[in-house]
Amino acid sequence: CRHDLDFTFSLDLNNVKSSCQCQGSSDCILRRLRTLIPFHRGPNDEHNHRLLLQFDSFFLQRRCFTMVALTSSSPWLIATSLLLSAGVTTSFTPSLHVRSSIAVSSLKASETATEYDTVKVDLTDGRDYPIYIGSDFTDDEAAALIRPHVHGKRVLLVTNDRIEHWYLDRYKKLLEGDGIQVDTVVLPDGEANKTFECMSMVLDRALELNMDRKSTFVALGGGVIGDMVGFASAIYQRGVNFIQIPTTVMSMVDSSVGGKTGVNHPLGKNMVGAFHQPQCVFIDTTTLNTLPDRELKSGYSEVVKYGLIRDAPFFAWQEENMEKLLDRDPTTTRYAIKRSCENKAEVVKADEKEGGVRATLNLGHTFGHAIETESGYGTFFHGEGVSIGTAMAATMSEKMGWIDEGLKQRTFDILEKAGLPIKLPKESPMTVEAFNRLMSLDKKVADGQLRLILLRGELGNCEFTGDFDVDAMQKTIEEFVKDIDA
Repeated sequence: CRHDLDFTFSLDLNNVKSSCQCQGSSDCILRRLRTLIPFHRGPNDEHNHRLLLQFDSFFLQRRCFTMVALTSSSPWLIATSLLLSAGVTTSFTPSLHVRSSIAVSSLKASETATEYDTVKVDLTDGRDYPIYIGSDFTDDEAAALIRPHVHGKRVLLVTNDRIEHWYLDRYKKLLEGDGIQVDTVVLPDGEANKTFECMSMVLDRALELNMDRKSTFVALGGGVIGDMVGFASAIYQRGVNFIQIPTTVMSMVDSSVGGKTGVNHPLGKNMVGAFHQPQCVFIDTTTLNTLPDRELKSGYSEVVKYGLIRDAPFFAWQEENMEKLLDRDPTTTRYAIKRSCENKAEVVKADEKEGGVRATLNLGHTFGHAIETESGYGTFFHGEGVSIGTAMAATMSEKMGWIDEGLKQRTFDILEKAGLPIKLPKESPMTVEAFNRLMSLDKKVADGQLRLILLRGELGNCEFTGDFDVDAMQKTIEEFVKDIDA
């Protein structure tokens, strides 16, 4: 298959199916490679089979090759490496030499590539994007997955002052190449700094650097960084592209996926923001090795949520594997993140702007956000507030007769097994009045009517509704407030 370049390349591949739109011959190498790299998009890549790379030199043998990439070629390197590692028989005649004026460093693909999962977020208007999930990626492997999603030649890499010394230099270096210039911004860490003023530091830096609409913002950090960088990218020059590189469980399984961005307001959590989808999400679970235990546990409240509201087998799996998750077992952790992302992606596909089913992902959040706001941002980790809120939602559901005592107890047990709180601490400032006041400001309020996500029926089912027993809600709030004194 010539594809406008004077070379011939044939592969002996068995049982490889292609979803490529190419109508050429079945042995087209570009179709074969595209099958392995379904999410890569380059400039003006209207047809998935188009050749997006050039080689300054090209040499290929069975199980051994070296390529010098001159454009967006890194994903193709990995694809060819995978083909060769699988023992593919190759032949090519004659040699190919294509000149290019672009000078970048060469990348060599090894025979033993890092295994990773890819979860696709399906959206309309060609806005689909991948979530890459793996661990111990080499710099070349990480660059090969991330760089193709960088639009333009300017990148603003944003992180916080807590993880800066661990990861900033590494990701800056691997993003550089192919003529890409990377500038950085370091923000103060913590939920207390998730403000418009702090987020404006990103906008200030972008303006100082004269970054244009083809620039890409990259969020390197947890949920706070991801939300702020996403919001900044949504409003800078009315929208630029951005990439998520989450480094916490919370951001990996929830906040980095789905395009919710924003900052807190003194009167309510996440009350100022926008929906703005990333170009890709790159997850290297190795970053969890530097995550403190308390933050690790906080993230698993969102993992528990997926099992409760829509994935009963996943909940049962968590009951069996929570100790391994807390021990940071790589295989177990990778599966939990992958399954969580699959659940989130399915919901986002069905309801991107949270008009209905996506609201169910907020199980426990209405109670939890009230706790976070009244207690002072940063007093509780988000997952800790959600955990108490989930316990309250399960309690209210049981009081209404929507679930039985057994499911309520299983909910409490899995949260405690994850090391998460299910009661308000004795120093909590929460009162019945504070709950009612702050919950009335919740984003899910419609026409003055508070709506809640409650468990209903068997495990894995829930309901988003404003038609609930208000007396049951008040009794639940009173019960949890009384526990403060007890």
